[in-house]
Amino acid sequence: MADTYSLHVGTPSVEVYLTLRSGSGLSPKTPEMARAGMPGTWHGVSVLHDDEPVGMGRVIGDGGCFFQIVDICVLPEHQGRGLGKRIMEELVRELERRAPAGATVSLIADGDARFLYEKFGFRLTTPASVGMQRMV
Repeated sequence: MADTYSLHVGTPSVEVYLTLRSGSGLSPKTPEMARAGMPGTWHGVSVLHDDEPVGMGRVIGDGGCFFQIVDICVLPEHQGRGLGKRIMEELVRELERRAPAGATVSLIADGDARFLYEKFGFRLTTPASVGMQRMV
């Protein structure tokens, strides 16, 4: 990672979380949702550029059987510098270090992001299974 970028381990603040989600084009969340969700972070990282947050990623889960990688994002003006890869490296490293052997790690890949995730061993689950979601 270039000298002007640094990785910070920890759960992002609600403000940072909301700013990075909206700024990077992820679906918006409300402050109430973020306040309820941030404590469920099993492992989180933020990328800082000159001490300003420009990217993040989190792992959520039950701590034993199931984990999900979520909120991988980098602000557009900082994309193309390997920051998403660096975020994934840190999240996967921590999963390999602390998650029990045999735990399931899942994620939802939007568009071409699947090519990044494939570099970390993630594979499509089809046709054996398909991802599904429901919004409330």
